[in-house]
Amino acid sequence: MSQQGYVAAPPYSQAQPGMGGYQGGFGPGTTQPLYGHYGGPPQAFNAPPTGMMKSTAAGLPPPPVSSHYSQNVHNGDHPQRYAAPPAASAAYGQPPQSSYNSMIPQAPPTAQQVTNQMSAMNLGNYAPRPMHPPTSTVPQQHFQAPPPPAMGQPQMPPSPQSPQMPPQMSPPQSPPASMPMAGPPMPGSPIAGQPMAGPPMAGPPMAGQQMAGPPMAGQQMAGPPMAGMGRPFPGPPPPGAGGFQQPAPGAAGPTGYPQQPGQFGGQHMAGPQPGMPGAFPSGPGAMAGPPQKKLDPDSIPSITQVIEDDKVKQGGQVFTTNIRGQVPPLVTTDFTVQDQGNASPRFIRCTTYSLPCTADLAKQCQVPLAAIIKPFANLPKNETSLYVVNHGETGPIRCNRCKAYMCPFMQFIDGGRRYQCGFCNCVNEVPVFYFQHLDHMGRRVDFYERPELSLGSYECLATLDYCKNNKAPNPPAYIFMIDVSYNNIKSGLVKLICDELKTLLEKLPREEGAESSAIKVGFVTYNKVLHFYNVKSALAQPQMMVVSDTAEMFVPLLDGFLVNYQDSKAVIYNLLDQIPDMFADTNESETVFAPVIQAGVEALKAAECSGKLFIFQSSMPTAEAPGKLKNRDDKKLINTDKEKTLFQPQKGVYEQLVKDCVASGCCVDLFLFPSQYVDLATMANVPCHTGGSVYKYNNFQVETDGEHFLRDLRKDIQKNIGFDAIMRVRTSTGFRATEFFGGIYMNNTTDIEMAAVDCDKAVTVEFKHDDALSEETGAMMQCALLYTTISGQRRLRIHNLSLNCSSQLLDLYKSCETDSLINFFAKSAYRAILNQPIKNVREILINQTAHMLACYRKNCASPSAASQLILPDAMKVFPVYMNSLMKTAPLVGNTELSTDDRAHQRLSVTAMGVEDTQLLLYPRLIPLHNMDVGSEALPAPVRCSEERLTDAGMFLLENGHSLFLWLGQACSPDLIQSIFNLPSLAHLQGNMAALPELDNPLSKKVQSIISGLLEKRPNSMKLQIVRQRDKPEILFRQFLVEDKGLYAGASYMDFLCYVHREIRQLLT
Repeated sequence: MSQQGYVAAPPYSQAQPGMGGYQGGFGPGTTQPLYGHYGGPPQAFNAPPTGMMKSTAAGLPPPPVSSHYSQNVHNGDHPQRYAAPPAASAAYGQPPQSSYNSMIPQAPPTAQQVTNQMSAMNLGNYAPRPMHPPTSTVPQQHFQAPPPPAMGQPQMPPSPQSPQMPPQMSPPQSPPASMPMAGPPMPGSPIAGQPMAGPPMAGPPMAGQQMAGPPMAGQQMAGPPMAGMGRPFPGPPPPGAGGFQQPAPGAAGPTGYPQQPGQFGGQHMAGPQPGMPGAFPSGPGAMAGPPQKKLDPDSIPSITQVIEDDKVKQGGQVFTTNIRGQVPPLVTTDFTVQDQGNASPRFIRCTTYSLPCTADLAKQCQVPLAAIIKPFANLPKNETSLYVVNHGETGPIRCNRCKAYMCPFMQFIDGGRRYQCGFCNCVNEVPVFYFQHLDHMGRRVDFYERPELSLGSYECLATLDYCKNNKAPNPPAYIFMIDVSYNNIKSGLVKLICDELKTLLEKLPREEGAESSAIKVGFVTYNKVLHFYNVKSALAQPQMMVVSDTAEMFVPLLDGFLVNYQDSKAVIYNLLDQIPDMFADTNESETVFAPVIQAGVEALKAAECSGKLFIFQSSMPTAEAPGKLKNRDDKKLINTDKEKTLFQPQKGVYEQLVKDCVASGCCVDLFLFPSQYVDLATMANVPCHTGGSVYKYNNFQVETDGEHFLRDLRKDIQKNIGFDAIMRVRTSTGFRATEFFGGIYMNNTTDIEMAAVDCDKAVTVEFKHDDALSEETGAMMQCALLYTTISGQRRLRIHNLSLNCSSQLLDLYKSCETDSLINFFAKSAYRAILNQPIKNVREILINQTAHMLACYRKNCASPSAASQLILPDAMKVFPVYMNSLMKTAPLVGNTELSTDDRAHQRLSVTAMGVEDTQLLLYPRLIPLHNMDVGSEALPAPVRCSEERLTDAGMFLLENGHSLFLWLGQACSPDLIQSIFNLPSLAHLQGNMAALPELDNPLSKKVQSIISGLLEKRPNSMKLQIVRQRDKPEILFRQFLVEDKGLYAGASYMDFLCYVHREIRQLLT
């Protein structure tokens, strides 16, 4: 495949003779060094010999050396693995020969141009063949706008942009007949037989075309391939601008697309126009040409519409899991699950519910095959919790060969005396105590009485063989470790935590039906030294013990450190009252960090239990001790090859701590209160590999952030959770789990170790074929999680799921789930930026998007004009999510973004489930000014775009992490009065942390909507009130993901045009 990205019709963005020269491309002219050779001077490019060009033009496969990534990158082995560029491709750091170092950057398209591009696109036709009518409500529309001159013809960059171009570089004279025209023609543009030289084609070259001009992405040149080559249009965006850069030439793609006229035609497309993504602020280019119709944004696929349609179709219904490979309702739809043999979608969701039968088909479509598993997901009150099976001394029934656990996929034979494993087909003897006769259907008579035979998910008590040292575990412990340095005392944080713990410890999680929690608690305070507290119930006063040797950490007391809260309540109250006063006069501003975690691990080891550390820290650990950190935040690394080091944790002590924590079942939750850089990438390394969470409150102030922090703390302590967990995903023959993403630690290739796993943590697992799959038997997976409950019981939790297999790509596309796909792409891209330039990762994301959609168009859609964009119904909003992902902080190289914030988002996404990534990448924008106050329902969200806001409106925006109340400048005084109890918008103070509770219907309704959202989301969100055109509104605007990005990135409309164009390149 080749460079993907996303433009509609080519000609915009280049100055074209006869069209009123305007500054080409998008993005202001910049003096910054251009890409390719980071920081090097812009280079002139050497024209390759014309003859050579012709050979590629004729569609011959390019020489292999040009591959920009190691061959297997896209070679289907690991389409999303983002291998680092091989040394051979001197893409970085060598004097480039790319077209693209030599040219002037360009300015963004006007709305007008985008309209033209889109008009040429005949959007709206995103249905598959007639056999699968579109569920979309958008009728098939054809925007037949008059095309601008020569639209759709490949065009040459005119001389103003590339003064160095020698005269002989005109387009190849009459190309070989076999050469497909580069951009499929737009409606109305003449195609056949038109020679490709001559004045009408003076616009930018189309990607598929090989010309003697600046080398295109797919074109082979005499020099080493350049990273920059992927751009057909001269001029890179300024560094940091989010233009989508493409991989170089041979990156052309997976073996699924051999670079021959076969697959998607031999031509390789060049990359996007530099700015195409509309990434940079700058004035619109002047556009001469026929007037165009304005494209209606409502005619392009809308996420809010897709969500609404699914709610109408499946909301409130029962989803029974008795059918193999059925696609569940969307995560945004409320529905009830009835388990009848497959795990509920709350536990497992897949990127597609119909796997391709062969590895070749998988390579061809490039749709990642993955499951997002949330083993501890919360179930709504109207669904039964998992049944617990007890097989006594013998323990769970398992296949002798592959060790899969008993489940509905096991087939009983021979009168019930033996069973055939559904995973490896091994025939096993049924243990005598487990024998049961079969009925006339060949099913066991006790089928419905045994959860393991009839249900997709169940739990099973584990025997001592499944416990450490073959001895039953103790109940877990929670240790609270509070940084009592100067900052935390002065801000009032320490007092806030101590006061809250008095009530919060009453609410520790407990088993259903238990009177009190079995969890033990312990307390540590620290600055440069650690203070341990003896809170034994027999004491009148707590006792403090100080450990000042942080290099050799040990726990100075065993008895009395970890206690039962109910027994020691009086002593603990006493301690919590004393702590703020004890340190009230401290001047100590330095802290340690690694020794604090070490102390927690040692305490849990000594008590022979697993557990969780709650660490409250305000600054980077700078005191002399193991794990001391120094400031390594260097903005000069942004947009260079070394940017990845900003995301990499520092090695040494922290790596060892991860191993120690996982081995002891010690999970770490970190609450950070920084006022400056703290090297979050390193500090969060332990929490993120032990199933913990990281919460961050910048410039914390008790008045405005206190309640927000306490909500997080309460949720965190009360979560449904399992400890000292190990998980394995088994599959039936033909495919296997190969990659794992999550808050996990892996010692080998199969065992997923988690010090703890809670109800919000998900593990994304990617599958690869190792043989052909059969349509009859389908594909099965079983996720088995061994863990310790909060009462200290060792259990197994088993989730089973069966998928269809098909040799028809159409089936795969029909049963895709966009929300799961984007969860997978986000996690794999965020992992990839640890070891290669962000620019490459963005290129690969676009490549794969266009590839998946081009493969659908080529193999599944009914024939239609090339100018129509045809999207699979199940993936029609995928481009919105992908564009939004590309605009997230970790994937945008911009010096204004905080390095810690970028690292924080990268790490938190790693353990997210499908509903969390869906909301993060497409926030909900809810109009409040015109809602029916009497109705129970939430107002329907509108599209995330500025166009949907109204001057007299009031909107609530939330994405699971941020919450904004936006007020239009023309808000009616009545509205302001009933919400804020103020006469007008002008009286509103800037830093209000919560809305006043007023006695009127509108206020009550808004309060209930906000508290409902806070209740539902895994994290607390701090309400930020912004007025239209006030300065803080900038923060709010970056969440309007259908518009241009604040720092970089295209609007949805631009991106769609761009992807459409790339798809057409692939198809010609």
